[in-house]
Amino acid sequence: MSLAPATRPDAGFWWARDDLDFRDGRLHLAGHDVGALAETVEGPLHLYSAARISANLRRVRDALAGTGLRSRLYYAMKANRYEPLLRHLAKGGQCGIDVCSPAELDRALACGFAAADISFTGTGVSNRDLERLLAHPDLTINCDGVGMIRRIGERAPGRAIGVRVNPERGASYGGAEKLSYAGDVATKFGIYREQWPQALAMARAHGLTITSLHFHVGCGYLTRELDDWDAAVGAGLAFLDDLPDVTTVNVGGGLGLPHREGDAPLDLGRWAALLAQRFAGRGVTVAVEPGDYIVKDAGVLVLGVTDVEQKRDVTFVSVDGGFNLAPEPAYYELPCEPVACAPRSFETAAWKPVTIAGNINEALDIWAHAQPMPELREGDRIALLNAGGYGSSMSSNHCMRGEFTEMLLPA
Repeated sequence: MSLAPATRPDAGFWWARDDLDFRDGRLHLAGHDVGALAETVEGPLHLYSAARISANLRRVRDALAGTGLRSRLYYAMKANRYEPLLRHLAKGGQCGIDVCSPAELDRALACGFAAADISFTGTGVSNRDLERLLAHPDLTINCDGVGMIRRIGERAPGRAIGVRVNPERGASYGGAEKLSYAGDVATKFGIYREQWPQALAMARAHGLTITSLHFHVGCGYLTRELDDWDAAVGAGLAFLDDLPDVTTVNVGGGLGLPHREGDAPLDLGRWAALLAQRFAGRGVTVAVEPGDYIVKDAGVLVLGVTDVEQKRDVTFVSVDGGFNLAPEPAYYELPCEPVACAPRSFETAAWKPVTIAGNINEALDIWAHAQPMPELREGDRIALLNAGGYGSSMSSNHCMRGEFTEMLLPA
């Protein structure tokens, strides 16, 4: 099976693929008319394709299988916690799940994941959080700091734990600092090398066995960032020499996908080959925890056009949903790709630049600047692509405009 995302060689748009394209002049996802589905609900619609989620998951699993290494795959729930989506993943039995709060743990268990298939990686973990986590002996808990090791040791001496380290090397989409978890600038994530002797001593003092090593270096990296990612993996593995009981090394997530025309998809074959080189002969299980890669391009956010108005030299297309429903473009400046659900014309040379503006009373509530679009009118609908990850899960009720509908299209 190919490790590349499925695309159509004759597709007219850079983002088009077999399951996402125009049919009879209307945008379809997984065989469903996106605009027609939006007509069945009130307000914004987060729409997800179960088939695409499964295909993305399978692609990563195939890449890991090709390494010849023992491997485990955890889906990072923080990317999307919609319960039907989680139940779909649990029922498929092809992955575990990574959680970062006790509430996420509760939801994972309720949706069908066993504690033994759940990995917890959090930061700023309180004592009340630890009480809830430690109630599950089979849960893998990755300690983010020396203090967390101590507090677990005081409550559960002799327990097996994981440790999260900071390799001081990062990799992220376009090198974006806001998407990097490690690098030259100190971050809150993981145990640094200068803290390492203290961390090991703390674990020994409480009889804790370190069976898992974890590091996560950034989000959204593509092929162009793989050299940086490889260097980060190498730096993370340097901690392994002091951990004779480790059976699993979790290299985190962060696998990215194209956001704009010209972004080359992540070369999973090369990604897997780098893992194979780094872990050859180490005798450990390699774990990964992608979230975005699994769900992001499986989802769209459908919004209604409320107004089209010229203001000075800018045509503003106002829509009935703001950055609070999918904050990544505003928070991380990730490119946003709006697509008309039923274009009046496919003569793209005649499309005119518009600014897509949300309905939140904030200056940063702009989905796209100078975006070439066909003629849009009040009552039309547009779909924001790549909204399946870190959209609904990061949403808020800012300006009390937080209402939306979610829908999982069956595989």
